[in-house]
Amino acid sequence: MSTSMIIVVVVAVLVVAALIAFGLRTQRRRRLRERFGPEYDRAVEDSPNRTKAERDLLARERRHDKLDIRPLSDSAREHYRQQWSLIQERFVDRPDDAIGEADRVLTRLMADRGYPTEGYEQQVNDLSVEHARTLEHYRRARETLRGNEKTRADTEALRKAMVHYRTVFDDLLAEREGSK
Repeated sequence: MSTSMIIVVVVAVLVVAALIAFGLRTQRRRRLRERFGPEYDRAVEDSPNRTKAERDLLARERRHDKLDIRPLSDSAREHYRQQWSLIQERFVDRPDDAIGEADRVLTRLMADRGYPTEGYEQQVNDLSVEHARTLEHYRRARETLRGNEKTRADTEALRKAMVHYRTVFDDLLAEREGSK
């Protein structure tokens, strides 16, 4: 084989390899966007580059796959619904106490579903794999809760926090197809 033929073959192999790598990267990116939704965009925005953000999201998936996430029994689901109703009733007279209790009940619900609850950032990362579409609600509710601990939030801000908590609560309470 001539030198020019070898160069043509090597270049062709490199082009094919580059196209395959590009296709795989594009496919991975599309899958991550579908899985993480708005959390994908947030991770990319918060990261120095897209590749690092995608590696972080893949690491979240790997960690999540090792967790024992489980559905709730019907009785546990009903128990949580009753607790939530009581929290909403308390909100009328004691809104600050109610959002604190909403946060505690949501944390217990996470734990009962099998999510570790050792720290807020890890909670967010773990929830992002299956609950990315409601995760921003959790962030906003927690932000209001923390802000209320420093300076009392007005009732409207507390009401919005309860709505945010309720969105995440409903999402965590729901049965999922394909849940472990």
